[in-house]
Amino acid sequence: MREEVLQMQSRLEEQAQITRRGRMVSETVLLKIDADEHYLVFEKGRIADVLPGPSKKIPYRFAIVTDGDALEKFWEPRPEPGFHDLFGLVKIGRAQILGDILTLVKNLRFFKDVLALPRKSRT
Repeated sequence: MREEVLQMQSRLEEQAQITRRGRMVSETVLLKIDADEHYLVFEKGRIADVLPGPSKKIPYRFAIVTDGDALEKFWEPRPEPGFHDLFGLVKIGRAQILGDILTLVKNLRFFKDVLALPRKSRT
């Protein structure tokens, strides 16, 4: 799982349209997969760093909490219904969004595209 999260950083650099969409995003987001925490540090639409957790010293704007099996299904090239979208995962009870959801909603397309980046490497 950590490998896919780290690959998001390099894959985002290859996707100019996603980076352009997130050019106003400079936030830290927590991605918690099972017990593993990954802090994605965004600077102007790029992932500047991926910090390992857990840490109570790293502030984050919002968190996406899910389990590894759900994320594996989400990252499939053609995910089944409910696993195709971040809010689909929330609806079926396989993910939670915690914190400042307004930041997520304002940049929804950007964050959805970033989270789906590992999907492209599995085709």
